[in-house]
Amino acid sequence: MAKEEEELPAILVLASSFGIDIKSQNPPKYRFLEAFSSPIPLLQFLQQQQTLPPSVRAIICNALKPVTADVIRSLPSLGLIVTASVGTDHIDLTECRSRRIQVVNIGGLFTADVADMAVALFIDVLFKISAGDRFARNWGLSKPLGFPFGSKLGGKRVGIIGLGRIGGEVAKRLEAFDCIIKYHSRNKNPSVSYTFYSNVVDLASNSDVLVLCCPLTEQTRQIINKEVMLALGKDGIIINVGRGALIDEKELVQCLVKGEIRGAGLDVFEDEPNVPKELFPLDNVVLSPHAAALTLDGFKDSCDYVTKSLDTFFSIKPQVSKTKLACD
Repeated sequence: MAKEEEELPAILVLASSFGIDIKSQNPPKYRFLEAFSSPIPLLQFLQQQQTLPPSVRAIICNALKPVTADVIRSLPSLGLIVTASVGTDHIDLTECRSRRIQVVNIGGLFTADVADMAVALFIDVLFKISAGDRFARNWGLSKPLGFPFGSKLGGKRVGIIGLGRIGGEVAKRLEAFDCIIKYHSRNKNPSVSYTFYSNVVDLASNSDVLVLCCPLTEQTRQIINKEVMLALGKDGIIINVGRGALIDEKELVQCLVKGEIRGAGLDVFEDEPNVPKELFPLDNVVLSPHAAALTLDGFKDSCDYVTKSLDTFFSIKPQVSKTKLACD
């Protein structure tokens, strides 16, 4: 390793492509330690990189790679974690608070993209677009059209769980399709006219579709359980662009297999990248690999945001960097 490179600030990269993209800057400002591509333990990886743990002061990660208390404790000089995601449930925020580590997320950069994906999944499930694509590829004289009917979008009662930035954008888009919007959030929003439900079971009972947009917390973990699914009913659809653990995934699989709900559009899963194999043969399910925010435009904006976060952090001397934490 060249001496000039050794003197650059060391950034531990746990998100597969962000360090690579930012690294293309010329001249380079940081030394990226690309741990995402290494199967070996972190401390052993750092040793291979000729890097001592105290020299690592920042991490770049995403929702697919947990930043646990053990990882944080192994890096005594860590002062910044930048996650290329809206959520921060994959980061041990309690440990970050105790260590005064700044946590920066992407915030509203992905709001429109995630809302668009929610609507796309909804339309796909209703009109059986993905299932129809698979059918059409094998269609022929020997396979007469026996494809089941889809369903129109207009007039559907849509229950949005989490009417924050993303949920609000989903509502705005679906209103344009003449959907009837209802919602559940921690608190009623006086600035909207949509019907508010304080109880998720009641919301499900009065909805054709549930769209999950809320963050994952201890209060929202498995907020969609068997009772909610049965209340939604055999004609009900679940769309999830939040986090996989918002749903009791085992019960969801059973409800879909048994026909106790009509269908689902899932961009997230409880144990990513593992997707329940029971869902693979089901034509009433549309699967996406946590890709709601994976657009070329969004990726570029994210890289710019991550770079600015690093530049801001490293322009501040460690002893005066006691700013308000993003995780507070």
